[in-house]
Amino acid sequence: MTWRAALLLAVGALTLPLWPSPFAGVLVMTGAVLALVLVDRLLAVSPREVVADREGDRAVRLGGSATVALRLTNTSGRTLRAQVRDAWVPSAGALPDTPPRQLLTVEPGDSVLLPSRLTPTRRGDRPAVALTVRSYGPLRLAFRQRAGRPAMPPWTLRVLPRFDSRRHLPEKLARLRVIDGIQVTRGRGQGTEFDTLREYVVGDDVRSIDWRASARQSDVLVRTWRPERDRRLVCVLDTGRTSAVRVGDEPRLDTAIDAALLLTALASRAGDRVDLLAADTAVRATVTGTGRPALLPRLVHALAPLQPAMVETDFELIAGEVLRRQRQRSLVVLFTALEAGALGEGLLPVLPRLAARHRVLIAATHDPVLSALTTRAPARVEDAYAAAAGWRALAERDRVRAALSRHGVTVVDAPAGALATTLADAYLRLKSRAQL
Repeated sequence: MTWRAALLLAVGALTLPLWPSPFAGVLVMTGAVLALVLVDRLLAVSPREVVADREGDRAVRLGGSATVALRLTNTSGRTLRAQVRDAWVPSAGALPDTPPRQLLTVEPGDSVLLPSRLTPTRRGDRPAVALTVRSYGPLRLAFRQRAGRPAMPPWTLRVLPRFDSRRHLPEKLARLRVIDGIQVTRGRGQGTEFDTLREYVVGDDVRSIDWRASARQSDVLVRTWRPERDRRLVCVLDTGRTSAVRVGDEPRLDTAIDAALLLTALASRAGDRVDLLAADTAVRATVTGTGRPALLPRLVHALAPLQPAMVETDFELIAGEVLRRQRQRSLVVLFTALEAGALGEGLLPVLPRLAARHRVLIAATHDPVLSALTTRAPARVEDAYAAAAGWRALAERDRVRAALSRHGVTVVDAPAGALATTLADAYLRLKSRAQL
């Protein structure tokens, strides 16, 4: 029974003084209203006769918006008058175009399309969780509603990583073309395989001069080298407890994903093979690439549902998986935190075994606030204590970095907003020196 039926009873109560017997008047009016309510409910379309399905976007990048429409079809022989509530998880940011209290009218055999605009606030899978259809009678005195009727059509919107660092990709590709020798510049990179001879120009490395060929041609010729291609690159994401720490405006794992995507896009364009492994105490995601640009969409979808786990990372598992999967010498980029406890007890014992077969690069990010604590002059006693804590944290990072360097590990430690570009520069530097 709706508020209209209660209002009808209240209006009828005003006429009680006109009745010879108030008790009889109450019985008559109540019986009449209940009869109207019963008839109105019987005339309402049954939720069983409403069929629901969905159409729209399946994926959206974090920060963007998607549209998913709910289609309701009236399969009965009566007109459907209904209020519809299409519920999603809160982080999906669903905003229906049709307010839930608006009454929809659907003729027999017709359909109505109810679009919803979703602006997610978190990465991952965002499902629809409930669908409620309240069917009213012609007088709107009563309604019919049943849980699970109509059956909710399943739909999940996958929220992809933001990938803000893609704006740096044109610049890195331009540097890659210089290394590959596509652009004739003085900064041409050295590879490992001889390519061609060309005339010497000012700025060329004199160590590249081929003196025998120069003597035969009566001109100074220099050797050019074919850049490294078809190398192996393995991105390893640490999804343990340290990846949940917020560095800047987002968790450390999101910063690592952004850097891994830029590195993958760059390495794929360079013709290198890229694989990815995400693990903590178990393998959470794995992607095997072919070195083609088509790898990036698969990688983005694989990383989208990845979330930090509140466990200590098992670096023994990670090292074993890398050694088992990668038989050829590869560049292993490990995205983790430079924490003395986590790396000293977990990574350092297995690092010699991993570094003996592969070249290892540690990609870590730190909060810029940490550096700011050590640079500004303390104005209060509390600031002096904060600066001391900052110096101690930086000293611990330096000790960890030194311990890793003794095993031949390259360490890239950058602020949260600069990790992607700094790591890409390190990759290009290794590639230009034929050290992959």
